Amino acid sequence: MSALALSVLLSLVSAVAYASGAILQEHVATDTPARPYAPLHHGLWWAAVALNGLGAALHVVALAYGPLSVVQPLGALTIVFALPMAALFVGRRAGRTAWRGALMASVGLAGLLALTEGTDTRALDGTERLFLAAATFGAVGVVFLAAQLVGRPAVRSMLLAAAAGIAFGIASVFTKTVAVDWTADRPTVQASSLVVIAVLAAGGLLLSQASYRGAGLAAPLATVTVVNPVVAAAVGLTLFGEDFRYGTLGTALALASGVVAAGGLILLTVERSAAASRAARAATRDGAGSSVPAARPPERGSEPDTARAQVGEGVDVGAVAGPRAHLEVEMRSRAVTGRS
Repeated sequence: MSALALSVLLSLVSAVAYASGAILQEHVATDTPARPYAPLHHGLWWAAVALNGLGAALHVVALAYGPLSVVQPLGALTIVFALPMAALFVGRRAGRTAWRGALMASVGLAGLLALTEGTDTRALDGTERLFLAAATFGAVGVVFLAAQLVGRPAVRSMLLAAAAGIAFGIASVFTKTVAVDWTADRPTVQASSLVVIAVLAAGGLLLSQASYRGAGLAAPLATVTVVNPVVAAAVGLTLFGEDFRYGTLGTALALASGVVAAGGLILLTVERSAAASRAARAATRDGAGSSVPAARPPERGSEPDTARAQVGEGVDVGAVAGPRAHLEVEMRSRAVTGRS
């Protein structure tokens, strides 16, 4: 097997691992709504963590055997694999709108990454790393706070997923620069960067877990899948000297691909919001149809309903005068008039 074919195979398996991990995360989010970030007691969550780690490891190995222009676009297949896998294994079927949005996001992302041209990799110096880490933590914090202020669950989910994508993307950038600058005789020099990678990776995992709460699978997964490499590519364009292929035409095509990917994410958000609105209206109708008027309590000092004469029934049941040795009841065939 050639190196290119091996890199393609590893990329496809990596996408399947990421998709499987996302399906498990969404399932855990449904089972544990009270623990949106770290359901540590749930065994499936740890399985999702392992699958995400496997996907990341396979992606790194694929990059070692194949070019970035091939491996990165194949990562966009994660969302394409996730939808049929969710329908097959957990019975979560996606509608036509969700499929259109997922395909638009994947095609746009693949086009954008395919048009990005890498250059000779260099390591970031200490100042650049410090600035990038500070900007990343600030951006993730702002997006996270915005998510807490949003009332619509679908939009909140997308914001949390975007924050996770930012964290994952910059973690990839730090991983790249550490790999380039690594020296066996001075491993402690990279300690601060390794800490940043660990914090960003853990934070991205927790944010992505929270993004699945009440939002389904497609929209959060597509957001993370798109934002992660786009952020990494943006850093590559600004700090690593990367550029788009084919000059001005390539730049225009890359912008068009970005618009297509953004349109797919918007379509997924709108579809999820509409589904949530339909579910809320259906629940309201069901609740209104099954409601029973509450019985009016008897007035103070009045007899219970069973002891009072009923108007219009044709029979008047009541106590009559007579000896009290036994209960005497008079049946009068006239209709009850309602008089006391």
